[in-house]
Amino acid sequence: MDAAVTNASGEKPDGWSFRPAKTPSLKSARDGGFEAFDISPKLPYSKLMGGMEKPPGGGAEKGQFGPYLGLTVLIGFGFLTMGLMDPLYDTYLPLFLRRYISSHTAVGALMTVDNILQLFLIPLVAVWSDRTRTRLGRRIPFIAVMLPLSAILFSLIPSLALRSLPALMGIIFVFNIFKTSVRGPVVALMPDTVPAAYRSEANGIINMMGGLGLILGTLGLTRLMDRKVLPEAFPPETLPFAVAGLCILAAALVLVLFVRETLPAVPGEEEQVSVRASIRRIFGKPDPADHREDRDLRETNRRSVGRILLSLFCWFLAYEGIKPFLGLYLVERIGVGRENAALAQGMAGISGVILAVPSGYLAHAIGRRRFIRICLALLALTLLAVPLTKSLTVFLILMFIYGVFWIGVVVNSFPMLWQMADYGTMGIYTGLYYTFSQSAAILAPPLTGAVIDLGGYGGLFIFGAAAMLAAWFIMGGVRAGEPPPARPETPAKE
Repeated sequence: MDAAVTNASGEKPDGWSFRPAKTPSLKSARDGGFEAFDISPKLPYSKLMGGMEKPPGGGAEKGQFGPYLGLTVLIGFGFLTMGLMDPLYDTYLPLFLRRYISSHTAVGALMTVDNILQLFLIPLVAVWSDRTRTRLGRRIPFIAVMLPLSAILFSLIPSLALRSLPALMGIIFVFNIFKTSVRGPVVALMPDTVPAAYRSEANGIINMMGGLGLILGTLGLTRLMDRKVLPEAFPPETLPFAVAGLCILAAALVLVLFVRETLPAVPGEEEQVSVRASIRRIFGKPDPADHREDRDLRETNRRSVGRILLSLFCWFLAYEGIKPFLGLYLVERIGVGRENAALAQGMAGISGVILAVPSGYLAHAIGRRRFIRICLALLALTLLAVPLTKSLTVFLILMFIYGVFWIGVVVNSFPMLWQMADYGTMGIYTGLYYTFSQSAAILAPPLTGAVIDLGGYGGLFIFGAAAMLAAWFIMGGVRAGEPPPARPETPAKE
């Protein structure tokens, strides 16, 4: 017999029902076999959010992502802030540093501060948020503190850049600590509040919003540079940084006011898991005393998570290795002016924004692993085609296609890892993703620079294609990470 869902006081909320699993197990929990939840006016929290039959209000059709669209867009404001800051930071910080430093090597080294901090801080803060328990939830407190501080510090960069090199380096370091620390909780907020079956679609939405922030920062805020609107006491570069800071403060306010985390009422699910226990839970062998179905699922996940992490290291090795040299390739090989050096990344970014959401739906329809492998194979072919042409038009078309397939990989890789997480390890899976991706980001540029020195620009794209194909091969052994099937709605029975 199906049991009705009850809230903390034992009352049955209107319009909500869940079908409990007949035999409690890890698999049934992941697919939605829950017996009791804490229901609130906002989205309720479940063990892995895979078990929601209906969204709040009870009026949506089953099997649809639509009811979670509004919530996903709200969470997407956190990603939009990253898109706003990155183009201004990456474009103008080197110019600020060049006022004091003549060496390009030294400027480049200082520009890796954020990558190095991300390698360590994102996993640590993500796990810290896993272990946090407050009335606001476990992610929102970090966002409420760190995102506004990031906005204020970001706005101060141009002013301190005029004072001295130590002042500039100090603000860079402190700003990156807060900006990097908040990324883990922001990213983990989505799988905390969206059911497992819809995370590819949701990740498409938030990647689209991050892309919109990137376009707004690149095409909008950069045009405010040198506009003399503020008092003369402020340097001319202040306006775009100040506007971005205000937008970030507004986004933080939206997240704090309108996104609510509800802790589950399932006994034992609020246990605070240590980092060591989390790692052991992910990579350790299953306990022989566990339910057989649980042991099989844990073993499958254990083998798959390593393959996914190694695969994403390979595809980020290609992506991060190629990205810094696209502008140089356009100028030195294609022959465009320096003012058009960002065209390649612009084309890839535009296609990413357009195709981010459809990529999530397509992967849900044919399977995440299959869709990612298709995209990886087509990325390799696209990269191999680049050295064959010197036409600017053809090159930009190839970059547009490259962006289409790249966003297909990015949108669906995170949900595959989240699918294998439970309540206590959601943040550490997020941290592992960034550990491997940022390791590739640090290693790739000098490696591909050496490839160019040895084999020219043709070698750059061959290297990228080889790394994509390596990821394609490794992903072939993944056997977990797919969304759970939509379950037929079962009405509650008294």
